[in-house]
Amino acid sequence: MKKIILFFCVILMISCKNESKDYVTLKGKLNTSDIEKLTIQSNGFSKEIAVNDDGTFSDTLKVTDGLHALRSGADGTNIFLKNGYDLVLNFKGNKISEGISFEGEGAETNNFMDNQRSFFVGDHGDPKAYFILDKEEYDNKISEAKSMLASYKEKAVDLDSIVEMMYDRNEKMFFGYLDSNYDKMHETLKRLAKGTVSPIFENYENFKGGKTSLSDLKGKYVYIDVWATWCAPCKAEIPYLKELESEFNGKNIEFVSISVDKDNAYETWKQMVKEKELKGVQLFADNNFESDFIVAYGINAIPRFILLDPDGKIVDADVYRPSDPKLKEFLNELGV
Repeated sequence: MKKIILFFCVILMISCKNESKDYVTLKGKLNTSDIEKLTIQSNGFSKEIAVNDDGTFSDTLKVTDGLHALRSGADGTNIFLKNGYDLVLNFKGNKISEGISFEGEGAETNNFMDNQRSFFVGDHGDPKAYFILDKEEYDNKISEAKSMLASYKEKAVDLDSIVEMMYDRNEKMFFGYLDSNYDKMHETLKRLAKGTVSPIFENYENFKGGKTSLSDLKGKYVYIDVWATWCAPCKAEIPYLKELESEFNGKNIEFVSISVDKDNAYETWKQMVKEKELKGVQLFADNNFESDFIVAYGINAIPRFILLDPDGKIVDADVYRPSDPKLKEFLNELGV
């Protein structure tokens, strides 16, 4: 009788062990003490996770399988969650967006995603880093990039099929974009390479009155912001641009904002410059996206930022945004 009872106890223990949890367990430790809570969000789901004074956190969530945003304010990244996952999060830096390495059930899929994130935020994910190369170098870099991405997949033996399909599609789109645009963009980037004389604009209306040409700004570095009043990402850069202008006030640089709004938005432009107290040199392009200066730089998406040297030569035809901390570092390195 005791043997029978023992047998059923063993069977029960095995059954309990094999039973899949219907929730996710998340735990980890942040590298900063500045964060009080983390937020997990997806379509129709949101939960806050309290962070202890020492940066540790632990919680359980019942989720709909799929991508979720892990955030602290504006900082964050995407993670993939399925009920049954038991994840330990190891943060690579002080910011969530600097990457996470994962341990536990569900780690392979999430480590694969973090490798993909590192790839696309780095040099290999920057189309300009390919377009600037001559054809042989371009082909070699493409081959190297594809090998890197293939290695990530090889390491992820238990990669979730949903994530695999999603990133296969992303990679196909990325390399398709590079191949279909290489010839045109390579020619443009060679024409707009560092050290070449910049295309010019002439007699753009200045918000403060009169007309301004690029030649009027010679003798200083010129940081150009191409934007429009309808462009949400452009407007999101405004606070950072104002901060930058304040920090570099009195230094050898002019901050120039060129609106590519159409003529029917002229009054909207004037009103926005006034209401948002925009600083620097505020100009209105003479023919929106069809303006010679805009066409010469191949600008078809905004915001776009350009940096010229005091002689009117190109430093970078697609330089860092004001919100990118690298911009200040870059300007300081130049001795602005």
